[in-house]
Amino acid sequence: MKQNIILVNKNKSVKGTIHLTGSKSECNRALVIEALSNGKVKVENISDAADTVTLLEVLSPESEVIGQKPEKDSGLKTQDLRLINIGPAGTAMRFLTAYFTLQDEEVILTGSERMKQRPIGILVDALRELGADIEYVENEGFPPIKLKGNLKQLSDKVNIKGNISSQYITALLLIATRLPLGLELHIEGELTSRPYVEMTLAMLQSAGIQHIWTDNIISIQNQEFKETSLHVEPDWSAASYWYAIAALADEAELFLPGLTQYSLQGDSVITEIMANFGITSQFKDGGVYLQKEAKALSRKIFDLKECPDLAQTIIVVCAALGHEATFTGLETLKIKETDRVKALQNELAKIGVKLIEKGQIYKLDCSEKFIPERIFVNTYDDHRMAMAFAPLALLIPEVEIEDAKVVEKSYPAFWSDLEKVGIASPNPPR
Repeated sequence: MKQNIILVNKNKSVKGTIHLTGSKSECNRALVIEALSNGKVKVENISDAADTVTLLEVLSPESEVIGQKPEKDSGLKTQDLRLINIGPAGTAMRFLTAYFTLQDEEVILTGSERMKQRPIGILVDALRELGADIEYVENEGFPPIKLKGNLKQLSDKVNIKGNISSQYITALLLIATRLPLGLELHIEGELTSRPYVEMTLAMLQSAGIQHIWTDNIISIQNQEFKETSLHVEPDWSAASYWYAIAALADEAELFLPGLTQYSLQGDSVITEIMANFGITSQFKDGGVYLQKEAKALSRKIFDLKECPDLAQTIIVVCAALGHEATFTGLETLKIKETDRVKALQNELAKIGVKLIEKGQIYKLDCSEKFIPERIFVNTYDDHRMAMAFAPLALLIPEVEIEDAKVVEKSYPAFWSDLEKVGIASPNPPR
């Protein structure tokens, strides 16, 4: 049963130190690299995000929680295969789809009802070109899928669209060095979320895997991993919610340990974006200090193509401040945990703000904005909806957010961290 949480904040100033969990994006890549390296690579500072916990359990040979035979009445053949339910973990679905094509077993990958609506066809088509044996169990182009391992490589070249999901590209790059012929990956069209692809290649390089990236072609030869440790940095996506809190507070002084100025994570661009809202970022003492300064808002256009996970955070901040900005690069939002464009439109309407869609351009209309005494926020089973709207507690006396546990997907300690800075809940989730 879902339990909501109510946030109240009588103090409009926030001050404190917040220790963030490890980056889900970095950690999930590192765990797959570790598994493919046969023990040569070790991962440090593993994230406690639910998606990462799920992936870790699947990749652990001794796991009995995730690996199980299908139920007799499921309609699935049960001989010699493992049914793996990754729930809502989108990254795990994409990465494991590629990973299991190389393993010596037959598996069925499935997930939550929403996961069954999220497309996987582009990645499956690319893997089939390479020689993978993959079948759709229910609907063509969507999970669940059945994979037979021990891929017999037919080609070393594959084309994949660049504007749908960078996770498809990452999934292929992660297994490239284990392909006997290596991989020459041709990216068609514009590349969405380029920093995430760069993160993948940088982490592979740290583990000894070299690559060549020329124009739209990325080449990785068959080669061995080196013995090393991959240290996972704290999560910049999680940090973005603290920048939003600082932006909506009257005064803010926050310290986020462990974050570095030169990060692999594309969402570290939040420091530059939030500078427009008067939030300064000072890197020292092994972390970043956030401080709010008086600043008139001037930036009107935000291109979020390379950091779509920041979209909800930034759009909600602009709406709360009555800043009528324009947004581009939101094309992938409709196939995330929910249709995030529609979800934003629904919830922003509760404070009188419209998010108007015209082709691939989105504009905020704040002409009828108001601050209610109370607001109820639907989350649509999306962790980022919950955390993006939570900062409204700096402006609205009472904010009730649906399904408090939804944040466990990426930031399990979010509500308790809010309490540390005085954004308290009279009904903390159990």
